[in-house]
Amino acid sequence: MEHPALPPDPRREPRAFLEHLFRAAVHRALPLHNTAPFLPPPPRGRTLVLGAGKAGGAMAQAVEALWPAEAPLSGLVVTRYGHVPPRPPGLPRRIEVVEAAHPVPDAAGLAAAQRILSLAHGLTPDDLVLCLISGGGSALLTLPAEQLSLQDKQRINRELLASGANIAEMNCVRKHLSRIKGGRLAAACAPARVVTLTISDVPGDDPSIIASGPTVPDATSCADAVAILQRYGIDVPGAVMSLLEQGALETPKPGDAAFDGQQVHLIATPQQSLQAAAEVARAAGLAAHILSDEIEGESREVGKVHAALARAVARHGQPFARPCVILSGGETTVTVRKPPAGAAPGRGGRAGEFCLGLAQALQSEPGVWALAADTDGIDGMEDNAGAFVAPDTLARAMASGLKVDAHLQRNDAYGFFGAVGDLLVTGPTHTNVNDFRALLVL
Repeated sequence: MEHPALPPDPRREPRAFLEHLFRAAVHRALPLHNTAPFLPPPPRGRTLVLGAGKAGGAMAQAVEALWPAEAPLSGLVVTRYGHVPPRPPGLPRRIEVVEAAHPVPDAAGLAAAQRILSLAHGLTPDDLVLCLISGGGSALLTLPAEQLSLQDKQRINRELLASGANIAEMNCVRKHLSRIKGGRLAAACAPARVVTLTISDVPGDDPSIIASGPTVPDATSCADAVAILQRYGIDVPGAVMSLLEQGALETPKPGDAAFDGQQVHLIATPQQSLQAAAEVARAAGLAAHILSDEIEGESREVGKVHAALARAVARHGQPFARPCVILSGGETTVTVRKPPAGAAPGRGGRAGEFCLGLAQALQSEPGVWALAADTDGIDGMEDNAGAFVAPDTLARAMASGLKVDAHLQRNDAYGFFGAVGDLLVTGPTHTNVNDFRALLVL
């Protein structure tokens, strides 16, 4: 994803400036810029590349570009539909990339997971497996546990996504209802050496949570998964619940010999991308403050907290002096509410709902502009990356007959920001370091 060499003037073009910060953050996380230092030398035997995630296509191309031409290389990676980047001219195709559905798995993802697990069998100690893991891999690499159908997994996934559960909770359940996640893929690769290259999209950068950790040990338990299912009122087939309660679907744990000699490298993280955006802001003459790359919580409520901070800066110069940029990352959640009677279901994702809560709480505060977007270029299941908020957003909405409360009630951020022309549409970025939020206070 390209971004211009020089940022727009933040005072004259605040919206363009915020988009430039977003593009700088994404650029920092592109696989081709981050992979080379972590590639091991070719082994005596085969090199097999396996992977899953929204950055999978770009990660595969990076390995193809950087791996010695004379060294054997093959494999299979699954990514989201439409997330395969354009192929550079002259780059040999040595890794197969297939596409499947996200965030709700489909038959293509099931077929890809079956093939990946099959490729992992029959390896030797002389072989190397490069596992390319990025956010989205939980849905893309779907191989249901015994006595669980794809339709069951689809329903459970939908209910988890709508429940308000955080990513660690969702992925705990997904690991224990899978035959490939939660370290099981690494166990299948034994006795080959496994090197995992991962792009973090989770608060805290825990590799066991990213894409449900198919190649790393899992410290969570079947009992944890049961508690999460009960906490959010999510049903699973009775036979599967019995297996969970008996501990029969347990994952490989830390200390398991299957992980001996394996390596995991974080090649791109949310904090690195926030730092890249901060450097651009400072080069433009603005102070830049990173709140955290681990912010979680209900999207609209996190938006309100950010609004309170921006208003304090704008009105009182506390805790930061203006002009400044305030940055944050992490992964918020959206609890999907039943729309009011007669109302159509809403559209939108975490970034848009954050912006609705932000706009409502800012109440047209002069001098405050904001952008929230998902760094993969897709906010939820829509075609936008995120949305902007400006001092005149509410005025333009009112002129169009729109009310923030009504759109929040039906989780319809897309309809609100689309109607006022404040959506950010970038298309897939071919990486994924999760939420990006930037507030510009002038």
